[in-house]
Amino acid sequence: MQPIRLVSGFLTVGVWTLASRILGFARDMMIAAYLGTGPVAEAFLIAFSLPNMFRRFFAEGAFNMAFVPMFSKKLEGGEDATGFAREAMSGLATVLIALTLVAMVAMPWLVLAMASGFAADERFALATHFGRIAFPYILFISLAALLSGVLNAAGRFAAAAAAPVLLNVVFVCAMIAADAMGWPIGEALAWAVPVAGIAQLVLVWVAAKRAGYTILPSRPTLSPEMKRLARIAAPAMLAGGVVQINLLVGRQVASHFEGAIAWLNYADRLYQLPLGVVGIAIGVVLLPDLSRKLRAGDTAGGQHSFSRAGEFALALTIPSAVALAVIALPIVSVLYERGRFDTEDSLATAWAVAIYGLGLPAFVLQKVLQPLFFARENTRAPFYYAVAAMVVNAGIAIGLAPVIGYLSAAIATTLAGWAMVFQLWRGARPMGEAARFDTRFRTRLPRIVAASLFMGAVLWGVAWVLNDAFYSAGWRYLALLALIASGIVSYFAFGAKIGAFRMSDFRSAVRRSTPRG
Repeated sequence: MQPIRLVSGFLTVGVWTLASRILGFARDMMIAAYLGTGPVAEAFLIAFSLPNMFRRFFAEGAFNMAFVPMFSKKLEGGEDATGFAREAMSGLATVLIALTLVAMVAMPWLVLAMASGFAADERFALATHFGRIAFPYILFISLAALLSGVLNAAGRFAAAAAAPVLLNVVFVCAMIAADAMGWPIGEALAWAVPVAGIAQLVLVWVAAKRAGYTILPSRPTLSPEMKRLARIAAPAMLAGGVVQINLLVGRQVASHFEGAIAWLNYADRLYQLPLGVVGIAIGVVLLPDLSRKLRAGDTAGGQHSFSRAGEFALALTIPSAVALAVIALPIVSVLYERGRFDTEDSLATAWAVAIYGLGLPAFVLQKVLQPLFFARENTRAPFYYAVAAMVVNAGIAIGLAPVIGYLSAAIATTLAGWAMVFQLWRGARPMGEAARFDTRFRTRLPRIVAASLFMGAVLWGVAWVLNDAFYSAGWRYLALLALIASGIVSYFAFGAKIGAFRMSDFRSAVRRSTPRG
């Protein structure tokens, strides 16, 4: 993949992910307005997080990290890649159907494992009920993730990146319909989850068929290829899902503080915007690209792709991290403060946003560094790193909870993210030049940091001037838009002036990022 095509792939995935995240904000703003941070909201959030957590273990976290490099190499080598994908889908579907049946029976225990603080109140029964409705989502979305891996390995990024948009469309429509018909909002949201999963699966299956890959499950077989896939995927289960495991610990801690699960969830949505747009785009595009280059023995090309991915990631996430830390409260109050979400909720959520923001570059760098291991079919090292990061997370979250309350969960997630990055970076050093950032990256990084700090100072000043407007019904959205625009303009103008990046790089990539597939 040529350098511009690589960045174009990032942008294709990033643009669709941005659309999904924007709709996700609309969804969360509606949930906050309808349900606030009350028991129904917290029960639904826990119920929805269950299939999502397992999805990242079985599909995006473990299975696809093992499946994509193997599929890419078969595709590049002219082998039967479609047959391999069919076998993989059959095996994955079998495991997921069994998991879903077990989960439906064990739902009360799963809820307690996620949020033991629910045991003594109405949230427990609600979360158990919502969880049983929502959990089948894992089957549909995991199969959709496999098909997305097929499309991404073939260089067709658009359909797979667009699929998550459907989830938020279904959620928004469900809430509007429930409000109009007088149905319980929580119940409508729970049923919207599996419906959205079916819609996403249909979209990517049709896209894969049009791309020449008709993949239908058949009778599962434990062939040598499937055994090898399972051996690679097993340790990747923890490595790929380390962020989810850390969030699980955070939810468990937060469940003992009233309203905290909702505060952390809304904060999570905010930092997930840049993480999704940049991190997911890099993870999706870089892994198959590195796999192809390693197979071809192209060390220089691998280093260039790795360095440009890191440069692109940090050029967008370091300023995002600074912005989330500096203007967290205006963002939260404008986006969420309405209906049953009050000023106290805004302040509590803003603290979590600022802390999560400090970990944002770490979460994205993981997406850059992990493909170095997965492209070499090495999932064991990231597994051990993930265990160490998980210990850091649990120790800080549980240890600090009696002292600083729910914020211990956010602090622990951020510090665990940086611990994971340090281990990945150190573990990749023996891999040679392909795993080292080039001179251009090392030259531009301090300039990116300088431009981000300059932008932070501008944001602080503009926020101080516009403070009253953020709480005025007629001006709050325009004020937030002006604040964000001032940050964007100041960062890119100053960054271009000091050589942190070249605007032509972004313009060229945008011109050539026509979606395919």
